[in-house]
Amino acid sequence: MKNVEKNQEEDMCSIKEIHTDSIKKAKKQLEDEETYQLLAETFKIFGNTTRLKIMSLLSVEDLCVCDLCEAMDMSQSAISHQLRTLRAQNLVKYKKEGKQARYSLADKHVVEILKIGIEHVLE
Repeated sequence: MKNVEKNQEEDMCSIKEIHTDSIKKAKKQLEDEETYQLLAETFKIFGNTTRLKIMSLLSVEDLCVCDLCEAMDMSQSAISHQLRTLRAQNLVKYKKEGKQARYSLADKHVVEILKIGIEHVLE
């Protein structure tokens, strides 16, 4: 128990000194509350391994639902459910090609978020 208490003390200030200039500079970078709410909702989407795998596959190649089902060994209804969730957050888009719906990532930002996240966890 002493080690836990010691570790808690190490990551805290031992004196109270407010750095007003630093606070002002940092607060200028804050966005409005709605922006952070939308960001939190977007990051929740990244909290599901199936959706992460779908986005990883789509970062390489645009794929139809059938391709995604085959690649992930999942049912069409399960993949479609996850794709609807991803579409609702504007993370993927699709276009109809005859009787098929081909999916792709919505934009380069999605690829970058995914890539940076994977790099971070592999460090």
